[in-house]
Amino acid sequence: MLDPKLIRENPGAVRAAIAKKHLDVDLDAVLAIDAAWRAQLQEAEALRATQKAANTAMAALPKGSPEFIAKVAEMKAVSGQVKEREAQLKETEDKFRQAMLSIPNLPHASVPEGRTPEQNVVYAVNGDVDAPRPDAKPHWEIPGFEKLFDFARGSKVTGAGFPFYVGDGARIVRALLQFFLDEDVKAGYTEVNPPIFVNAASATATGQLPDKEGQMYETTPDHLYAVPTAEVPLTNFFRDEIVDEAALPIYRCAYTPCFRREAGSYGKDVRGLNRLHQFDKVELLKWVHPASSYDELDKLRLDAERLLQKLGLPYRVLLMCGGDLGFSQSKKYDLEVWSAGQKRWLEVSSCSNFEAFQARRAQIRFRSKETGKPELVHTLNGSGLAVPRVLAALLENNLQADGRVKIPAPLVPYFGKEYLTFA
Repeated sequence: MLDPKLIRENPGAVRAAIAKKHLDVDLDAVLAIDAAWRAQLQEAEALRATQKAANTAMAALPKGSPEFIAKVAEMKAVSGQVKEREAQLKETEDKFRQAMLSIPNLPHASVPEGRTPEQNVVYAVNGDVDAPRPDAKPHWEIPGFEKLFDFARGSKVTGAGFPFYVGDGARIVRALLQFFLDEDVKAGYTEVNPPIFVNAASATATGQLPDKEGQMYETTPDHLYAVPTAEVPLTNFFRDEIVDEAALPIYRCAYTPCFRREAGSYGKDVRGLNRLHQFDKVELLKWVHPASSYDELDKLRLDAERLLQKLGLPYRVLLMCGGDLGFSQSKKYDLEVWSAGQKRWLEVSSCSNFEAFQARRAQIRFRSKETGKPELVHTLNGSGLAVPRVLAALLENNLQADGRVKIPAPLVPYFGKEYLTFA
């Protein structure tokens, strides 16, 4: 959520920043509701002052006197007006909050212009994409693939996008998750095992609600949401708290299964492991001092990159343009691995800085030593990493002529074997 003061005092700058994201927001309507709320607040405060003055005057009058009885009647009339104005004020406050939730975060000045994914900037490339891999093929075409990754039975049991991982298929997923977590802990992140269902307040704090309501799985009658990413429970760990400034930055990592409806997905992008409704991911989360948040974003990106480097997977880093940035982010890098069988890039991590946008919704603050006042932290998160597409690239890039998949050396101690076989 943005600072209302910023919108009131600099509406032109806010409009220009939102335009960089190519989102349609009725800022005039928000300003109108804000003006109405402030006018009603003044009226309510004036009536409360009248009520207080009448109460003081009444206390000085003899009980039962004509003047006292007149003041009682006046007090009742004013009291009714106060209740009426306070009810209107509460209704307008609710409308204003909902209107504020519709306003996206503003992009950082370094975010490039652009409307579509094709206009994202290639920030870096690591590894030899053109290295010969004569045996590579789309992972779903590898003979025996369905024995380890059973989509048919997953569809029968639940629906499309919910595969079974069987035998070494389950083992390689577990190996990747353990590898990711161990490496993240070595990098200074404290591991957390969070809930995988959250309430609406938590989903609103991180920006999933109301922006992505249709993408989340909701339970009834409890109205809890299955997490689309561990970002949601992790960020809310400090909701409505004031953390010690000396403790910043705070680093956390967590594994959770992730659940996304992915409404509207279709075509080749959803084949095999490319896009699932349930998948496994390790998330990296930071709460940082505002003065260091963009240095922390670079460190976060490098932490995610290091995992791909250790696995020996070619990848590139994209700096996202305004139109592909997303509702809540101020700046974002995407990491994409090269899929040698599909001849395309697959996103495996997004590393984002939200500045104070989530912290204002969640009221996560620190007490500044300089001012002595509570100030909002900055929140950052990134995938470290998402399993399915990393696994897809690993299967395709490391496929051997005999149908086996060579396991990267750092992963062998976790998997227990040098090759994955489909026999």
